[in-house]
Amino acid sequence: MFNTKTMFAAAVCSIILITGCSKKEEQEEVITAKEVEDEEIATEAELPYVTPFTGERVAEEVTTRPVLVTINNHPQARPQSGIADADVVYEMLAEGEVTRLLALFQSEIPSSIGPIRSARSYFIDIAKGLDAFYIAHGYSPEAKSMLEQRVADNINGMHYDGTYFKRSSDRKAPHNSYISGDNVIAGAEKVGASLLYQKKVSYSFYEALDSVKIGVKANQVAIKYSNQGTFNSEYIYDAQTNSYTRHSANVATVDYSTDEYVSLSNVLFFEMPHRIIDNVGRRDIDITKGGGAYVFQAGVMREIQWKNTDGLLVAIEEDGSEVKLVPGKTWIHFVPASPGLAASVTYSE
Repeated sequence: MFNTKTMFAAAVCSIILITGCSKKEEQEEVITAKEVEDEEIATEAELPYVTPFTGERVAEEVTTRPVLVTINNHPQARPQSGIADADVVYEMLAEGEVTRLLALFQSEIPSSIGPIRSARSYFIDIAKGLDAFYIAHGYSPEAKSMLEQRVADNINGMHYDGTYFKRSSDRKAPHNSYISGDNVIAGAEKVGASLLYQKKVSYSFYEALDSVKIGVKANQVAIKYSNQGTFNSEYIYDAQTNSYTRHSANVATVDYSTDEYVSLSNVLFFEMPHRIIDNVGRRDIDITKGGGAYVFQAGVMREIQWKNTDGLLVAIEEDGSEVKLVPGKTWIHFVPASPGLAASVTYSE
């Protein structure tokens, strides 16, 4: 029979054994977690290349030429397809109070892009500066002349409607022209345009988020293009994801093909002179002179400048250095010099 001392000693031994096992298991869990963390860091460090327009590390060098597409932003064209995959989106006025989008694709070419809309002269100038393959459906008189002169390599739906460009039965013209990722490639081949990345244009990026410069705290930012609100937009910052969601006319901007929300790391505003050039209300936007600008990233805002460097529109700090962007996707608004940034862009904590 066991006496009380024996039972107590056995109990103590059991506790020591259990405690020892527990500590050993905790140590193993810590070691395992550390190994996983080290492995993830090592894997990230091993990625040798950076995407030119998103600053994200990838295993293989980007060799695809940028593709720039005019995207319809009329309410009847929303939500658009492929827009969540764009590395950069430029938004600007076309005629009246209507804005259009220029979506830059390079990191990935989505399976469906559109609805596609017509070209303007300043769209083509931007494509030229990026050395991008430019895609549009239609053109203004000035843009038509520039495209015919091959100011930028391009394919246009006016010449390939029903072949490389397809009409959706879900929407009415002119809000229903689309191009597939496969037809981007086939179309480039058709017009003799190389899709090889030759003019190595790119942006500058922060390597670590804590390097982002201090600015005015701004978790919400809004851009006003008109009193109607149809083409006004708002961006809301989420500190947990370090990204901005976009709303236009109080509706979240999502990708029609995937239902994916547009998620942005940087939102910029470039102030530019605008003028009406015909009785239809078409505009000319001066994208050459440079001027004032705002940048929103990591929940802060800074006043900066922008300039045109060999056709590429670049954000510039006060000391003349190029603004570094947070890795991820970027949305850039062109804002009329009259009424200007201060009257068109508002922000708050």
